[in-house]
Amino acid sequence: MSDPIDEQNGVDHHDDGQAEFNDLLDYSRNITKTLFGKQLLIYPGSLNIPDDRTMRRRDALKRIKTRDQYGNLMEELVKPDHPLARPRPNVQLEMAPKENIDANAKESAAQKQSQDKTVALTKKIESAANSVRSLILPWMNSIDKKSSAMDEMIKPEWHPPWKLYRMISGHNGWVHSLAVDPSNMWFASGCRDGLIKIWDIASGRLRITLTGHISGVRGLAVSDRHPYLFSCGDDKMVKCWDLEQNQVVRHYHGHLSGVYCLAMHPTENIIVTGGRDSVARVWDMRSKEQIHCLTGHTGTVGALQCMDGNSSQLITGSYDTTIRLWDIKMGKTMNTLTNHKKSVRALALKHDKSAFVSGAFDNLKQWTLPDAKFVQNLSGHNSIINCLATNQQNVLVSGADDGTLFFWDWRTGHNFQKFASPVQQGSIESEASVLAMTFDRSGARLITGQSDKTIKMYREDPNASEETHPIDWKPDITRRDRF
Repeated sequence: MSDPIDEQNGVDHHDDGQAEFNDLLDYSRNITKTLFGKQLLIYPGSLNIPDDRTMRRRDALKRIKTRDQYGNLMEELVKPDHPLARPRPNVQLEMAPKENIDANAKESAAQKQSQDKTVALTKKIESAANSVRSLILPWMNSIDKKSSAMDEMIKPEWHPPWKLYRMISGHNGWVHSLAVDPSNMWFASGCRDGLIKIWDIASGRLRITLTGHISGVRGLAVSDRHPYLFSCGDDKMVKCWDLEQNQVVRHYHGHLSGVYCLAMHPTENIIVTGGRDSVARVWDMRSKEQIHCLTGHTGTVGALQCMDGNSSQLITGSYDTTIRLWDIKMGKTMNTLTNHKKSVRALALKHDKSAFVSGAFDNLKQWTLPDAKFVQNLSGHNSIINCLATNQQNVLVSGADDGTLFFWDWRTGHNFQKFASPVQQGSIESEASVLAMTFDRSGARLITGQSDKTIKMYREDPNASEETHPIDWKPDITRRDRF
């Protein structure tokens, strides 16, 4: 009867010893050939390598020997409660629920800690982002505002350049004042020598000389409705000249010091004067009576402009750096502008009376009327601005103490031309100051009075075009934000 173990493994008991011997012999022979095959001239191709059947036989012998010698011990190790028992996969799952729970707890704690760190990091990132946003947003808003402001800025209108075409000599002192006849046939000039001269505007020839002031003539105005010329000067006098008789017909007494400026109301029979006594006086043209003495300035009243309206009808500029708007009927200040930091020496109205401009050493400033809201600065002069003038083509001209003329586009404030006025022969450059200026009634001629004792006349260059003199302009997004 055969052994059941041998039958189970499929090996005959009779051949076990012989097979084992053969295997050992083969093994020894193989080792010998491997170690000494080179010396014995035995090549690897001639080695006897066991086949698959031999390898299966060896495995069967190993299993038989293991069961014979360690069978009892293996049965003990198979029991789950034995201390040396090898854990099976299903046993490990059943025996380690606590470890799994601990591992899960640790994993959950780690995940929670990671989540807490993530939340904290997210909060830090959000805080940093908010800080950066608080810094960037104003900058971005300013960029947007500047971009929108740049989009809104209008390209200035093209104006032909102006050129000097006539220089008139005849005065013996500085030319402080100018006025043009309503018919645009002649203009008058007042000089520091106390003389008033009337010139033909077409030819530049002298028509007549008026004498009467004993000191410099500072202001002139020609009536649109009467044949009258009004003058004022350093002799504290205000005079009315009848141009049909060429003589003084009225005197207006009241100023305590030199009278520096004079203006006529466009519709009422009144004139306004201002001077070194820091007041502006309103006079009845016919009766010579003083209607109002407008006090409030603390320095010389250096510029005046009258306009027709229901409220603010008078604008005064003073050396105390302020501008005041007055109601002439009430004799009260309606508005005081303190934007200038230097003496205000010049004022000019826009041709349609919807705005005005003021000039001082720091810059020019444009204002709306009648509410006197600031519009924009016009910067560029490096000297005191003595006079201003405007015409119907929206050209604004400013004259300075250094002899320069700046031509501006009123709407945009673009300085389209800078002109250094020449001095006449025999004069020095320091005598080039532009002290007075006015356009003729058509706006086609510009007349200036200067400290070199000359009167100069300018007009547009007829040969200029947009192709020969293109606009040199680029948007300035910072200019309008300043006062």
